Amino acid sequence: MDKISIGFIGAGNMGSAIMKGIASSSLSESITLRAFDPDTAKIAALEKSGVIPAASEAELTAQCKYVFLAVKPQIIEGVLEAAAPGATSDTVFVSIAAGITDEFIAGKTRSDAKVILVMPNTPLLLGEGASALSHNDRVTDEEFEVILNIFRICGKAAVIPKNRMKEIIAVNGSSPAFIYLFAKGFIDYASSVGIDAEAAKELFAQSLIGSAKMMTDSGYTIDELIKMVSSPGGTTLAGLDRLYEGKLTDVVNNCCESCTKRAYELSK
Repeated sequence: MDKISIGFIGAGNMGSAIMKGIASSSLSESITLRAFDPDTAKIAALEKSGVIPAASEAELTAQCKYVFLAVKPQIIEGVLEAAAPGATSDTVFVSIAAGITDEFIAGKTRSDAKVILVMPNTPLLLGEGASALSHNDRVTDEEFEVILNIFRICGKAAVIPKNRMKEIIAVNGSSPAFIYLFAKGFIDYASSVGIDAEAAKELFAQSLIGSAKMMTDSGYTIDELIKMVSSPGGTTLAGLDRLYEGKLTDVVNNCCESCTKRAYELSK
């Protein structure tokens, strides 16, 4: 059986992590990986994982069925224009650039372009990503399944409506930064009362991991989980009262709305 040809334009942290994830998985036997990046040192570092260098965006696109656009939104227009000569009606573009629409990609490549949109997050670098995916109507179920399986080997993946790809950024794409800031508050508090910061980080990080598992695996709702930790008259309720006074959920909502607004401003 012929191997599936997958190419990456861009070999930064995210693109490299996805390529390494493919190369180290059972999928590697059925996939040929190619990559192009102006920084040839990045490609050279991937060759030991079996990645084949391409000389240009157009060459890579001509050689690959699936073309990952693993570049910043600010430079994607030029990348698409460079890749367009190699595209055919069979090419599937896979964009991980925040705010970029399938219509924009089609407008810069082919009017009949097949496009899959992905919003991954940085924990993908450790194989613990949370990726949201959608696609336009030209992509077949079989083609979409190929890409969905790739992101499943890099963590968790969920399919969402195409018209919600900007809204999802706050939920999984940007949320690691928000969680890190939340964590910083607890670790800074620990330091202020004489607790070793590294010990506090380890304990709080494990609390995040355990709490996440309770959310996904316990069968309890989030409200029920909060109640399970909150003994009447106890320490947790004393702390929760202050979070409610500070309108934490409203602050989070405002944060998400600002994130989404910026995604629309960056949208192409």
